[in-house]
Amino acid sequence: MAIQSSTNDVDVLIVGGGIAGLSLAARLAGQCRVALVEAEQSLAYHTSARSAQQLIPSYGPAPVQELTRRTLATLRDAVDDDGRRLAWPSRFMLVGSRGDVAAEAHAGMRHLEPEEARVLSPVLREGAFEAAALDNDSVRTDAPALLAHHEARARNGGVAIQLGSPVHTAQRVAAGWLVGAGAEGFHATNVVNAAGAWADDLAILFGVERLGLQPFRRTAALVSLAEPLDPEMPMIAAADDSWYFRPDEAGALVSPSETEPSRAEDAVPRPGDVERTLDLISRFADLPVTGIVRAWTGLRTSAADGIPVLGFDPEAPGFFWLAGQGGYGFQTSAAMAEAASGQLIAGPEAIRTGAYPVSETERALDPHRLSVRR
Repeated sequence: MAIQSSTNDVDVLIVGGGIAGLSLAARLAGQCRVALVEAEQSLAYHTSARSAQQLIPSYGPAPVQELTRRTLATLRDAVDDDGRRLAWPSRFMLVGSRGDVAAEAHAGMRHLEPEEARVLSPVLREGAFEAAALDNDSVRTDAPALLAHHEARARNGGVAIQLGSPVHTAQRVAAGWLVGAGAEGFHATNVVNAAGAWADDLAILFGVERLGLQPFRRTAALVSLAEPLDPEMPMIAAADDSWYFRPDEAGALVSPSETEPSRAEDAVPRPGDVERTLDLISRFADLPVTGIVRAWTGLRTSAADGIPVLGFDPEAPGFFWLAGQGGYGFQTSAAMAEAASGQLIAGPEAIRTGAYPVSETERALDPHRLSVRR
């Protein structure tokens, strides 16, 4: 493989500068030699820049809920360098038919009658839904501030961050990997695949069997309102997963909550997506929309079982998966970074022999489980 004449020696090379890669870089900073490469000219350009910024403990399968619980424990009192909170309480409510709410509500959510729900959110229309469930433990985060916080911790801890540096060559060698990324060359003991929607594509470049990770579209928009919403109002979602909205400084954030398969790309909203969403929401809530401020589409990438992937590849030494977070990237980020950093520092042999014990939740994330390998 042709590699640049000047090669950077690192213990860990992280590929991907979204919330997953940045969280891990911040966690590893000062513990070992780390570099992070991002294909785009800015960090968190794709899905991480398009987050709904709501962290919901009751959302997702059991391993995700545990990762969320651990992440929220680290965020509740976190502040940036200027003393601003990175997360704060923000309730979440499901509405819909009794059957849909019963099916989607998780333990810990409080079931409400429609009248109770309308007290918390007066914009909900009378007679538009049969039941509701409230999560009092969910949290809102300032995603840009959290990303900047991780970036600052990483850089201050000596992590080299290279932007505009897509990985173009990779070769397995006796003591790790030789990797070309942009104009830089790296010799890395471990490579972390935090490439989001491009995680399977990156695996192929490294000669590693893909895991069958599938990107899905999710569109959202900020809309202006004739009258502001109460900022304390819960985020409200349809129990059949057809829409959600929440208060925002611009007015409201709305989404059709779609889960449509996509290729890995810089996704954009399709004509009419936001308008159809507003029409659907209007059947349930009286939102006096005056205009669309901004709309975007992100890609939520998931494994077939909907559980994130974290761990050393079973067939490619030194290749580490940190991918498939789906819509749970921010709410699992701190816990996944903690787990990934522990495994990377310990090494695959310590994990294999049990010298470094992994938790039950970490075992559920192991890439060995995915059926595409059978």
